[in-house]
Formats: sequence, structure tokens, C-alpha cells
Amino acid sequence: MATPLGDYLRLARAGFVLAREGVASRIDPAMRPPGSEPLFAIAKLIERRGPASSAARLGAALSRLGPSYVKLGQFLATRPDVVGAQMARDLELLQDRMPAFPQEVAEATIERNFDRPASVVYSRLSPALAAASIAQVHQGEVTEADGTVQRVAVKVLRPDVQRRFRIDLSSFYRAARLGEQASPEGRRLRLVAVVDTLARSVSMEMDLRLEAAALSELAQNTGEDEDFRVPAVDWDRTGREVLTTEWIDGIKLNDLDALRAAGHDLPKLGRVVMQSFLRHALRDGFFHADMHPGNLFVDAQGRLVAVDFGIMGRLGHKERRFLAEILFGFITRNWLRTAQVHFEAGYVPPHHSVEDFAQAIRAIGEPIYSRRADQISMAKLLTLLFEVTALFDMKTRPELLLLQKTMVVVEGVARTLDPQLDMWKTAEPVVRAWIERNLGPVGRIEEVAGGFSAIGRSLQNLPDLVAQGQRIANQLDAATRDGLVLSPETMEAIGRAEGRGNRWGTVALWVIAALLAGHLLF
Repeated sequence: MATPLGDYLRLARAGFVLAREGVASRIDPAMRPPGSEPLFAIAKLIERRGPASSAARLGAALSRLGPSYVKLGQFLATRPDVVGAQMARDLELLQDRMPAFPQEVAEATIERNFDRPASVVYSRLSPALAAASIAQVHQGEVTEADGTVQRVAVKVLRPDVQRRFRIDLSSFYRAARLGEQASPEGRRLRLVAVVDTLARSVSMEMDLRLEAAALSELAQNTGEDEDFRVPAVDWDRTGREVLTTEWIDGIKLNDLDALRAAGHDLPKLGRVVMQSFLRHALRDGFFHADMHPGNLFVDAQGRLVAVDFGIMGRLGHKERRFLAEILFGFITRNWLRTAQVHFEAGYVPPHHSVEDFAQAIRAIGEPIYSRRADQISMAKLLTLLFEVTALFDMKTRPELLLLQKTMVVVEGVARTLDPQLDMWKTAEPVVRAWIERNLGPVGRIEEVAGGFSAIGRSLQNLPDLVAQGQRIANQLDAATRDGLVLSPETMEAIGRAEGRGNRWGTVALWVIAALLAGHLLF
């Protein structure tokens, strides 16, 4: 059970491990809370000397602290505003790799989920092929009724992971509340909300039925896409702690030599990666938020295949419009329109000047046009954009930060496949198509149709509203038939006000009583 004392002890241990690996000394001094200088001086004294890179030592520290901290590190890679730009870059290199748990434990989990031995659920189950903080993956075989054998991927939840995350999240909340109490900057960064977002993400990852549902939704959204697909879910062999999907035979996207040997067009694959992500984010509002090369394959037909759907991003229509118009504004150098979109979305408070904000955006956008296409980073642009918006009191938008983090990864993958990739030309057809479809005549007609539909639904409820109004009128008529009688409590309050000589309090009470009487009599 998590207790305040336990939280503080766990945080103290985490602080020691991180300081020992030199993490504390790499935190930007500007990001340190006021009055913390003595703590950072002590951390410097216990720092272990060694030749390892900062990213490697950070990864080692988080792995030693356990699965919860690995997941926290991955999440904080999306928040350079919280941990600083350098730390965020180190966290982006963090690999979610943990020791595999024993085969018999995985088989016991399968039996508990399906009330059948693992040998009955699967005709064969290999040792773990990969293990992460939440689960590990096995290759299995399923024998169909006609005797055919199908290979499947079997994801099994790590034992006791839910209890461990619950305890560590209590410590994270404790640290976040202390940070907000101790610093105005902590309140601006909404540290408790950061942990809230992490908690929601982890809770969904720890029910593999939800991952299966995400996979199914993405499959439905992309069913007509010719260059992208996802594996099929085996629902009969999927439960809370076990997920079974089609096994993907393909080449990992980071194996460039194998891709070339198989005759695949690498620059084309780079465009497919970028455009697929933008289509999912803009067209569907639902995107794979962990598109690193280890989760992406190319099948024999040349299609991009994604796996591992534990982390997904979702954007509402307002966020999709924001993203499309922001990107299109930069593509067309329409800085004023780009600024107006921020205000229309309600992201920047209205007391700021649109023109001043447009000037700030121009300072970001204009320099990119003096560079070659392969030197322009859309992900870096979004990072700079969010830094500028902080100057204009734009509050943290977790869904946009997840989008930004995914774009950083996707852009890196695309550039690996084609270092000369022009990100703007690649994005322009997808962005333009969305704008024409949703903000053009067809989109306007659909908005009007949606308005009429809402009016129709209201009219359907009109008889109930009229009947409710009649009942209220009858009750008021019965209550006032013999005259209006003020309650003893109201009269006593008026008397107390008069006794104190509080003229304005008396007037206010009489006005309230008069308004009440007029309302009831009416």
C-alpha cells in the first residue's frame, strides 16, 4: 500500500539513483526550482564518474528504478518544457527493454485468462522474443479446424506490473504536488496534469483488450489505404492480460540493407511513413503514437505495417483543424492566418495581440525559407512554436505534445530512408486535401447539415419540455393560490439585517424576496 512515508522513501531512492548516474547535473539550471541549489550540490558529490554518454547513463538509471520509471522517461521525452531540451533528447533515445520473465509465468497468465492450459490455447508458444516494461512478446502457432497452422504474435502482460505502477504513480503524484506548491513555474507546467496523463496512458496499456480495440479501430480507418495496414486481432485468444494478433512477416524499417536487397524504393517508403501518419492524425483523428522503426515493417507487397498499439493519440476536430491550418500556414507563409488559428482554437488568451503573435511566428517561419528542404524539420518547427506560445500564456495541450513527439519520431524515420526528403512537399497534398474537404464547400455543407440535425433532435424533445413547463406552472399556481408566504428563515434574515443597520444588506434581501415573489406569481 502506498503511504506518504513510502512515497518519500521511494522518491529519495530515485533521486539517489538518478544523481549517482549524473542525471541531476545535466538538468538545465533554468529548469531548477528556486532554493534547490544545495540539493544539486549534494547530487554532484555523489555522481559516479564514467565515460558513458548522458543518454546511456539516464537509460541505465531508469531501468534500475523499474518499469514505471522507464515509462515515465518515455513520456517526459514529449515534454521538453518540463525537463529541458537536452534531457528530452536523451530520453528520446531511451529503449523500453527489460529482462524477460519466465516462460512458466507467461503460460500461467494465459491459463488464467482463458481457463485453459496454454498448450490448448496455442499449439506452440516460443520463448519471449522481446520484453518491455509492460509486457513481452512470444511467437505462437494456432491450428485451425481444417488442420492449417497459423503463426501469431502473443503479447503477455508482465506479472505484478499493475501493483508496481500503482505504487510508483502515488510517488509521482506526491512529487508533482510538491512541485506545484513550491514553484509558480510548476503550476504553469501543470505537473499534476502531467502525471494524470501518464496514469491514463498506462492504465490503458495494462488492459490488452483496449490495445486490441485500438488496433481494430485503426484497421477500420485504414482499410482502403493501399500502402498501410495493421495485423488482424485474434479476439478468441485475447483477454485483459493476453493479446493475440496475426504474425507479421516483413522487414524492419531500420534494416536498410535488407530493404534495398528486397528491391524496395526507400525514398518512396519515406514519403509513405510521413503521409500515413498525417492521414491518420488529420483524416481520422486517431494515430499510432509510438512509430519508431522497431514497430514498423514492410511486407512483401511493399506496404507499411505497424505493430504495438499500446500508445495511441487522439485529436478532436478542433485540434485537427489547428494542425492542418498551422502546417498550411507555414507552407504558404501566411503568418497572420497561422496566428489567428491559435486564437480561434482558444489556445492563446484573447487579451494578447494577434499581430504580435503573428510577428513571433514569422520569426520562426521565415528562417526556414533560406534553407534547403532537407535542412527543414517540421518537428523542430513545432517545438519552437510551442516555445513561443508559452510567451503568450498558451497552456499545455497534452494531445498536441503527443502529436509533436510522434512527429519527431516519424520525421526521423522518414529522413533515415531518404535524407533529402522534402517534408513540406510530402505533407502538402495530405494537408491540402484535408483543408479542401473539411473547410471547403463540402465541409461547410456538412456543418450546416449537422446544425439542422441538432435542431431536429431538439425539436424531438419539445413535447417533453412543454409538459415539464406545464407541471411547473401547475405547482406554482398551487403554491401561490392563497398568497405568497415568505419562509421564517427569510424574515429572520431581513430582521437581522435591519437590526445591524446594514442598509445595503437589507435592500439586497428585500430585492431578492421581491424577485422571488414576482417569479412565483408570474
